[in-house]
Amino acid sequence: MDVLRTHKIVKYFYEPEKFQVLKEIDLVVKKGEFLSLVGKSGCGKSTLMYVLSTMDTDYEGDLEIAGNRLTGKNQNELAAFRNAHIGFVFQFHYLLPEFTALQNVMIPALKLARYTPAEIEERAYEKLKMLGMHEFALKASSKLSGGQQQRVAIARGLINDPDIIMGDEPTGNLDIKTGERIIELLFSLNQASKCTLILVTHDNQLAQRCGRALVLSNGQLA
Repeated sequence: MDVLRTHKIVKYFYEPEKFQVLKEIDLVVKKGEFLSLVGKSGCGKSTLMYVLSTMDTDYEGDLEIAGNRLTGKNQNELAAFRNAHIGFVFQFHYLLPEFTALQNVMIPALKLARYTPAEIEERAYEKLKMLGMHEFALKASSKLSGGQQQRVAIARGLINDPDIIMGDEPTGNLDIKTGERIIELLFSLNQASKCTLILVTHDNQLAQRCGRALVLSNGQLA
C-alpha cells in the first residue's frame, strides 16, 4: 500500500538568482517502510522534506499522502492534515520548556480533539512508556537531558498515530551514544508498529541500515 506519492516535483529558489533545486522528483513510499534520504550538504534534502511534509507549498508537481491529494490545499487545511497524519522529529526537539513531558506529548492530540482530555492523557502516558520516559512524565521538559527531550519529541510525534514519521537529522544535536539510542528506538518503532519513517541524514551507516536509501544529487533522486 502506498502511503506517499509524488509526481514530478519541481522546486526553485530565487535568491540571489533563480536556481532549480528539485528536478521532477517522482517518489513512492510504501506503508511500513523505513526510508533514508542522503546527499551532500546543500543538495536539497531538507528542501525536499519540507515539500513532502506539506510545510513548503511553493513547488510544481503533485503530492499525495494517505490517498489525499495535498497540492493546492490552503494552509489551514494543510495544518490540520499534518496534525492528523504526519509526526515530526526535528534536529531540535521544540518542546515547551515550562510544560511537563506529558503535557508536551498531549498538545497535538488536544488540538486534533479526536479523544477526550482524559483519554489523551492516558495515550500520552502510554507513548512515553513505549519510549522509556513514563517515569519522567511529570517532569518539566527543561529539566530533561538532550536524549530524554528527543524521546519526548518522538512520543509527541506518535500521539496521533500518524501515517508517516518524518525526521530531519533527528540525532544531529546529540552525542554519538545518545544518538545511537534514539536511532535504535526508531528502528524498534518501525518494526513493532509498522509506522512509516522518512529520515534526512548525513550518516551513511544509518542510511545503509534503513530498508531503502535514496541519494539526492543535482536535484534528482538516485
